[in-house]
Order: sequence, then C-alpha cells, then structure tokens
Amino acid sequence: MSVFDHSATRNNGQPESLNNYKGQVLLIVNTASKCGFTPQYKELQDLYTRYHEKGFTVLAFPCDQFGHQEPGSDNEIQQFCEMNFGVSFPLFSKVDVNGNDAHPLFVELKQEAPGFLGSRRIKWNFTKFLVDRHGHVVERFGSTTTPARIEDRIAELVAKPA
Repeated sequence: MSVFDHSATRNNGQPESLNNYKGQVLLIVNTASKCGFTPQYKELQDLYTRYHEKGFTVLAFPCDQFGHQEPGSDNEIQQFCEMNFGVSFPLFSKVDVNGNDAHPLFVELKQEAPGFLGSRRIKWNFTKFLVDRHGHVVERFGSTTTPARIEDRIAELVAKPA
C-alpha cells in the first residue's frame, strides 16, 4: 500500500483522494494552532512556496490529541493559518493520529516510519513524514526538527524524476 491509496476530508468538508498527489513529494504533518511549535507553519509555507512548482506539497492534518492545542473548528483553523502564516498548502479536517480512531493514513505512516526506539505513536504536534513521489515514507521527523532542517532532503527528492 502507498500513501496515495488513502483519502481524507479537506477542511472545507470535501473528500479527497491522496492519489491526486501521485508523483509529488509530500511532507505530511499533524498540526495545531496553539502549540509552541505552531510557528513552524511559516517554514512549512516557505518550503511549499519554494518547491511546489518542482512537485512538492505539504499536507497539514490538524489534531487535537496533544494538550487540547487545536480546539478550533476547521473554518477557524483555516482562517488562523491564512491570516497568521499565509498558508496556501492543503489543510485537512481534524483527525486523530493515535488510538482506536487514528486516521488510516497515520496508521500507515507510523508503520512505515516508526519513531524513537520503534514507537508506533506520534508523541506531539508537528511530527513530519517525508514521502517520495511513489507514495513511500522516506523518513519521519519529530516536532523539534524544524521544516528548514528538512529542506536538503526535500530538495534531494524533488530533484529525482517521478
């Protein structure tokens, strides 16, 4: 199975097949608006702006499982992201990333790229999964790894043909 075999609901309520992103390098991130890592939205947008024309997309999945740091509605989250960080990359509806109700995409991401010491759990907001053009998880990055520190890996993957 690949990431592209999944679907998710955009923050406007419309379902979307991730197959729409086939052939692109993806950075899939669980996000939150009231977290110490929230300023990473700016770096995510910067990467998206720099590499989107080369086949790169950020997919943001708001999640309220960590310290209730994403309490807003999908509409409030979108407004916050656009107004404060100029976010133009795809935002999806809030999802769970851990537990029985974890979105199937995140179940697969965690299986493909376990965390520290093989952990299958996501520990906090802004965990990032880098996915190649074929839908395979290349690497997992924790919350403290800023998007800017991933740029070289993104540049390397977008330079490879589909």
